[in-house]
Amino acid sequence: MGLQELYRDVVVRAYVDALRRFVPELRPEDTLPGPSGIQAQALTEQGTLIDDFVFEGSDRVLHVRNAPSPAATASLAIGAYIADDAARRFSIA
Repeated sequence: MGLQELYRDVVVRAYVDALRRFVPELRPEDTLPGPSGIQAQALTEQGTLIDDFVFEGSDRVLHVRNAPSPAATASLAIGAYIADDAARRFSIA
């Protein structure tokens, strides 16, 4: 997956082809160059990407170990889940 992202960063046509999934009429000349980003994402022991949040912890510790979607990190539902889980773990509910 990482190599595909690097390829799309270098080959504008490949990048635009991927974007056409969302905007079919997009053309290479509609885009501007910019930096690529890096997103940390957890892997299984077999090396496959984990596509969902991973929450772990104990009585007074809560870890969000994988947050694969930048948009989802701003989700009110995810925030409510974390707040509820923290309240339960920390006995403040």
